Amino acid sequence: MRAISKALCKFVQKWLPSAYVLALILTLVAFLGAWGLTDSSLLDCVKYMSQGMYSLLSFTMQMVLVLVTGHCLASSKPVKKLLRSIAYLPKNRVAATLTVALVGMIATYLNWGLGMIAGALVAKEVARVFKGKGIKLDYAVLIAACHAGNIIRGPSSSIPLEVAAESSIVYETVGAIIPVSTTLYSSWNLIITVLVAISGLITYALICPRESECIEIQQAVLDADAAREEAEEKAHAAKSWKDMDFAEKLDNFAPLAIIPALIIVAYMVWYFWTKRTLNFGLNEVVLMFFAAGALCHKTPGNYSRAMGEAIKSAAGITLQFLFYAAIMGLVKNSGLVDILANFFVSISSAKTLPLFTFWAAGIVNIFVPSGGGQWTVQGPIMMQAADTLNADFAKTAMALCWGDSWTNQIQPFWALPALSLAGLGIKDIMGYCFTFAIVSGIVISVCFLVL
Repeated sequence: MRAISKALCKFVQKWLPSAYVLALILTLVAFLGAWGLTDSSLLDCVKYMSQGMYSLLSFTMQMVLVLVTGHCLASSKPVKKLLRSIAYLPKNRVAATLTVALVGMIATYLNWGLGMIAGALVAKEVARVFKGKGIKLDYAVLIAACHAGNIIRGPSSSIPLEVAAESSIVYETVGAIIPVSTTLYSSWNLIITVLVAISGLITYALICPRESECIEIQQAVLDADAAREEAEEKAHAAKSWKDMDFAEKLDNFAPLAIIPALIIVAYMVWYFWTKRTLNFGLNEVVLMFFAAGALCHKTPGNYSRAMGEAIKSAAGITLQFLFYAAIMGLVKNSGLVDILANFFVSISSAKTLPLFTFWAAGIVNIFVPSGGGQWTVQGPIMMQAADTLNADFAKTAMALCWGDSWTNQIQPFWALPALSLAGLGIKDIMGYCFTFAIVSGIVISVCFLVL
C-alpha cells in the first residue's frame, strides 16, 4: 500500500496541474462535451457557462466565511490550547495520522462544514508539536488524512434530508417520501459508514511514509503563526487602558464583541432546542464559528486583526468556485448529465441500480461538486429508473449521496479550505487521496452489492 501511494504521489507531483489550472481544464472539457455530445449550439454553451458562473455566488461567500471564521477561531488562545492538548496525545507518526483522520471523520459526520476546518486545524497543530519534539512527520499525509473525513456522510447530508420531504423530487417523481430511518440511519448505511471509516484509518496507517521519506511542515508556516501571535501580544500590551485614546478604547472594549456573540449563542440554543436535530447548514456553522471566535478573542480589535490575517487564505475559493459554477451550468443545462445517467440506467437491474448510481454519481461529482446541485440534475433520472426497475428507492438515493462524497477525495473543490489553512497545494496531497479513493470505492461498491 505504501508503494502504491508513493507511486501515485510521484505521478501526481509530475503531471497534476495546480487547482486553478485543473478547474480551467475541467471547464473546457465540460464545454466541449456539452457542445459535442448534446444538441446545444456553441452559443448555447457560451450562455450556459457564462450564466452558470454566477450560480454559486452566495455559496462561495458561505464557504469563504466558514474558512475565515474557522481560521479566526483557530488562532485564538483557548482553541490553540485545546488543539495542542489533542496534538500531544499521539506518540508516533502513525498514531498522529490516525488522530487527525479520526477528528476529521467525526467532525464531518456531525456537519460537513465543520469537518472542512476541524481536521486541518488539528493536523497543523500536530505537525507543529512533532516538529518541536524533533520527530519527523509528513505534513501532506496529515492534511490528506483530515480530508479523508470528507467522504463520511451524516445528519447534515443534503440528499437524504431532501428525499425525506414532501416537496422533494422523489415525491414529485414517484409520489413517495423516503424517511431518514431508511437512508441515513438504516442498518446497511450505518454499516457502510463504519466500514468506510475503518478502511480510511487502515489505509492511512499503511501508507504513512517512513521517517526517512517524511516531508515536514515548512518552517515558514510555523514562523507566520508565531509572528501573528507575537503581533497580537504586542498589540494587546502596547498601551495601558488609561493611555489609549477613545478609538483605541473602543477597539479594546470587550463588551462590543462579547454581547453580539452572546446574542448569536442564544439564537443557536433556541435553534437546536426547537429543531432537536444535528441538521444544521453552513449558515449555522458560520454563526457558531463567529460567536466562538469573538468570545475567544475577547475584543473587537483582536478579532478584526485575526480576520484580516484569515482572509488571505480564501483566495483559492473565490477564484476557482466561479469556474466550478460554470461547469455546473454547462453540465446541467446542456443535458450532458442526462446522457451519463441514462447510460448507467440502461445497463442496470433492480439489484445493480444502486451500484451503477454510485459510480455514475462519482463521475458526475467531478464536474458538479455539490450534493444539492448534483441531486437536482441527476436525482430525478435515478429515482424514475428505480421506479421503473422496482429498485430500492432508499438505496438508490444513498448510492447517489455516497457517489457524490466518494470522488470528493480527488476533486480539489472540497480540499481548498483545508489546503488554504495548511499552506499546501493540491499536488501535495492528491496522491494519498487517490489511494483512499480507490480503497473506499471498492468498499462501498461491495457493500451495495452485498447488503
